[in-house]
Order: sequence, then structure tokens, then C-alpha cells
Amino acid sequence: MKQLTLLACLFIAMTLSACNTVRGLGQDIEKAGEKIQEAVKK
Repeated sequence: MKQLTLLACLFIAMTLSACNTVRGLGQDIEKAGEKIQEAVKK
């Protein structure tokens, strides 16, 4: 579980640094949330 949390934090940090607009930020957060949900379901 700690590894999943660390991975999620790293993923979010990378996506936040990559987006340039508020709209892009929202999309990045949504995608990160989807990935976290998929990982939790497994």
C-alpha cells in the first residue's frame, strides 16, 4: 500500500508539472484519480 501511495504521488507530481492550463490540470487530476481507482480495485 505504501508503494501504491508513493507511486500515485509521483504520478500526480509529474502530471502537475506537465500541464500548462487549468483545464489541463483538471484532466490530469481526473486521469490520476482513475488510475488510483483501478489500482485499488485490484
